[in-house]
Amino acid sequence: MHLDSKNEAWLLGRKPLGGWPTNGDFKWVTQEQYVPHRGQALTRTLYLSMDPYQWGRRRSGAETPGDVCHGRTVSEVIASRSAEYGEGDIVFNTNGWQQFGLVGAEINVFGYMFPRILDANAAPISTAVGILGMLGLTAYSGIYLQCRPRPGETVVVSAASGGVGQAAGQIARIMGCRVVGIAGRESKCQFVTEELGFDACVSHLSPVYTEDLRKACPDGIDAYFENVGGSVYEGVLPLLNSGSRITLCGMISQYGDAQPERASERWHATGAPFFQRQNVTVHPLFVRNFVDQHQAAFLEAMSAWIQDGLVRYREDLWVGLENAPEAFEAMLKGKNFGKTLVRVAPDPTSDDRLEAGRSNGNVLVV
Repeated sequence: MHLDSKNEAWLLGRKPLGGWPTNGDFKWVTQEQYVPHRGQALTRTLYLSMDPYQWGRRRSGAETPGDVCHGRTVSEVIASRSAEYGEGDIVFNTNGWQQFGLVGAEINVFGYMFPRILDANAAPISTAVGILGMLGLTAYSGIYLQCRPRPGETVVVSAASGGVGQAAGQIARIMGCRVVGIAGRESKCQFVTEELGFDACVSHLSPVYTEDLRKACPDGIDAYFENVGGSVYEGVLPLLNSGSRITLCGMISQYGDAQPERASERWHATGAPFFQRQNVTVHPLFVRNFVDQHQAAFLEAMSAWIQDGLVRYREDLWVGLENAPEAFEAMLKGKNFGKTLVRVAPDPTSDDRLEAGRSNGNVLVV
């Protein structure tokens, strides 16, 4: 097979100065192609996942200037010197923000789900970095394993139209709960109720957001899946019932702060009076803690829910690696609609429905 001699990539251009991504944080380069050694395979990146935690890595110094920007990927094996991976295999791996990468022996992998070969007949391969990947496991861990809501309880999910929020709310609905979402513009709220089956959804952009949320939760809130923080969180606090549970997944509204590392401290301080008075249990969510014992059960359950039509998902698909920084910034600022992905190369497993008419920011509902 003829191999491309060059590999285009985005490097971290500098340690971020603070706030949200700006020009200069990322650097576009053309590098020499990787050569697989014994036990390794060369893969072409097909889908690149955009996730909020990536910005935290860059701001904290976990990535240093000159590093290929980290990101989980779905890739195709195009050359192999490995007994484990054959040419044409579709794999979940961590190529990062580049066209090609290696998988196999002596490859330093950042991630909690280790590389694996995907069954392209079981589900669209993009789901491996979405609903059937860390995104889905995060939602499953927070709702099903941590909050454990009972039938009839009210569960509230912030960032409900985002990738994790979609999954968390639908899992709670499957468990027999009344599910209320919090999202931004009205089109997102409409999607959450009409397409995902939430019982209600309120917009945090509404000038009467807190009153809207109170009306949507007449019996209070028994479980809260936290993705946003800030004023969204402050509207939830007064409605927490005695014995309620919170999964603290993220606080994306705080990721652009001058001191984002203090966001959790401020979050806990704001809620402390309510937590004590209402006997609220807060579960910090570190999804890596659930991989070893629960990944297999999650994949089995979520695959069945998707096949049975109980879980739907929406992808915000950007086309072209060159657009990764723009897609990343849009995701951080809430301009996405669903799980944000960049399609780096054509999907060899997709049908015409997935390939036709795709342009940056278009979405897919399954």
